[in-house]
Amino acid sequence: MPLAAEIAAARAAGRLSRLARAGGGTTVPGKLLWKLDPGAVDRLARRLPLGSALVSATNGKTTTAAMVAEIVGPRVRLAHNRSGANLVSGVASSLLEARGAELGLFEVDEAALSEVAARLQPRALCLGNLFRDQLDRYGELEHVADRWRAAVRDLDRSAALVVNGDDPQVGDLARERPDAVVFGVDDPRRAQPSLQHAADSKYCVRCGTPYEYAAPYVGHLGDYRCPACGHARPPLTVVAREIELRGLDSVSFRLVLPEGAHDVLLHVPGLYNVYNALAAASLARALGATAQEIVEGLDRFGAAFGRFERIAVGDRRLLMLLIKNPAGANEAVRTIADGAAPAIAVIALNDGIADGRDVSWIWDVDFEPLIPTLRRLVATGDRAAELALRFKYGGFDPDAIEVVPSLGRALDRGLELTQAGGELVVLPTYTAMLALRKIVAERGFVRPYWERAA
Repeated sequence: MPLAAEIAAARAAGRLSRLARAGGGTTVPGKLLWKLDPGAVDRLARRLPLGSALVSATNGKTTTAAMVAEIVGPRVRLAHNRSGANLVSGVASSLLEARGAELGLFEVDEAALSEVAARLQPRALCLGNLFRDQLDRYGELEHVADRWRAAVRDLDRSAALVVNGDDPQVGDLARERPDAVVFGVDDPRRAQPSLQHAADSKYCVRCGTPYEYAAPYVGHLGDYRCPACGHARPPLTVVAREIELRGLDSVSFRLVLPEGAHDVLLHVPGLYNVYNALAAASLARALGATAQEIVEGLDRFGAAFGRFERIAVGDRRLLMLLIKNPAGANEAVRTIADGAAPAIAVIALNDGIADGRDVSWIWDVDFEPLIPTLRRLVATGDRAAELALRFKYGGFDPDAIEVVPSLGRALDRGLELTQAGGELVVLPTYTAMLALRKIVAERGFVRPYWERAA
């Protein structure tokens, strides 16, 4: 079938899917195109006059890509999978729908990166971090890192590589490309007293000796060095210094680029968003953005859906923050506890394929900082009972835990317990986040995410 006919068929399927309000409306066109002709994705990508840029990470790829879009979007028409559909089918759907696009900007699932990179032949690749996540699907970090290393080796020599130097597995990829852009944090005031117990890449990638950390920042991200063989964090090209955490509202820092330093204010909180901003600034710079465009774009940025998103629901607000693995959940908890620790919280634990079937990771999450101020926990989702048990063993009063498996009823109960004018903290896993946003959208308080992506 000619490519034009394949595109028409796939677009028609997408329109029908959206009319039917199907949950997979954002990926149906790409799935159909993929079935009709896998090579069509390659040919669509080659139509983009400015090529493509890819972003992959365990945590933060949606936010990082959204930040890059905010920086470069005003001057370049983008094909961008804003909805977060980051498998090959999602990328294909974005290519199908982006008529007149000049540049492709795609967040990519960690396991799908090799195939997407091989097909799109990107002009720039940004690799943010690797944390333990969905072991039933991805396997151990070393397995994913090996696949990423192969993808880096297969990049065209003209392609730009951007890596997080604070992650030992990811930073080590810089040695594959002497011209790689390496970003990281340099502010010992924001370091943790010691490496977290749930840290992942804490053994030397070359000799297996435990790293020594001068400054551990987020999980295993930080300033590390192997005392045995000397493997250490590579020299940083793009750096964040003078970081000021401003509760749940914002964070500011000094962005140090090779050509100069600039003050940045992010209207999202947390040290992990500083890492996202560094990744975005580094990639946008590789795509030709000026320092002024980077600073102004980061200043305009608001949270990606479900990632520290505030939604007005009548006379109350929801604060929704995705949790999906120990490292990400620990940072979410730390940010909330340091800002305005909640009295009421709804925490949703699902075990769908997109969440990971194994939910034992909740035992590596440090929920305990929430407990001193928490008066009531509404545990919900497919594995609500396991979540309730985790809090009981964490020392939270079992009588203050309500197990409400239905997401809709749990949301209603949380809102009922929240005072008028107050804010309800909701921490959902991925599929629970999508379901909760759908519930809130159906009630008219927010647009559906697939409409936001249109």
